[in-house]
Amino acid sequence: MKKWILGLVLAYSFSTLACNIDGTGGFAPENSLDIPSTHKSINGIDEAVFNQVIDEIEAIYRPIVEGNGDKFTINRKWSDGTVNASAQRSGKNVIVNMYGGLARHDLITKDGFALVMCHEVGHHLGGAPKVGGWFNKWASNEGQSDYFANLKCFRKVYGTEDNVTFIQNLNAPKVVTDNCNAVFTNEADAALCVRSAIAAKSTADLLASLRNAGETDFTKPDTNEVSRTNNAHPEAQCRLDTYFAAALCDVDMNIDVDNKDPNKGTCNRKDGDKEGLRSLCWYKPKN
Repeated sequence: MKKWILGLVLAYSFSTLACNIDGTGGFAPENSLDIPSTHKSINGIDEAVFNQVIDEIEAIYRPIVEGNGDKFTINRKWSDGTVNASAQRSGKNVIVNMYGGLARHDLITKDGFALVMCHEVGHHLGGAPKVGGWFNKWASNEGQSDYFANLKCFRKVYGTEDNVTFIQNLNAPKVVTDNCNAVFTNEADAALCVRSAIAAKSTADLLASLRNAGETDFTKPDTNEVSRTNNAHPEAQCRLDTYFAAALCDVDMNIDVDNKDPNKGTCNRKDGDKEGLRSLCWYKPKN
């Protein structure tokens, strides 16, 4: 009987969905939106683009996941109208679920969709702080998955593209270009910072709309400070702040994060960094 109970507990610990602390939700707040495959994305995301984005991220992270001894499964649910995405782990099987309804939402751009997938990869590879089952805290929490998405993943995927040319049509706010240019003296690095910040605006505005909170704003960061790290979904503005902070962090994208030490591979207060810090609206640094 004891062995049976232990097996049940371990199964629960190793097979959960991530995107909120109890393992039942997704990237976005729970919602009843259903955008069918007949709906045409105003941002040009058709099934080919949907698969292209997934292919680009998979090409980078499949070798990393498999190098850890795990199996990488991406469920490409183009026909499913769900406006969400999720991550899941079952034993050695690392799973990401991407839905067509999310890609077809009018607020989601191609880069925004990529950033959501980077967030889901972040649940698996994003490092501390982590949440999960009793015996296996496998998932990086929500804020950390957001941070990882722009700190490491988006840079690895799009860092080699001609981002200087790409951002010319983005109409990025001055606060974004000024901050990116202040941190990165290399023009290409600054352009990638701008591109990833605008991708974040797409996803954050979607999150805000699902909570009827209006648009997010780079000039109005969330000034709340938590007394303990919030593992669940932060508010949309807080999430934009986190994405933007990650875009402004100048730590090498190839320096990995750590599953126990939240300071490794990141910009952090312990090392005296001034830019690129996790937002205090969800993160409580250890003294």
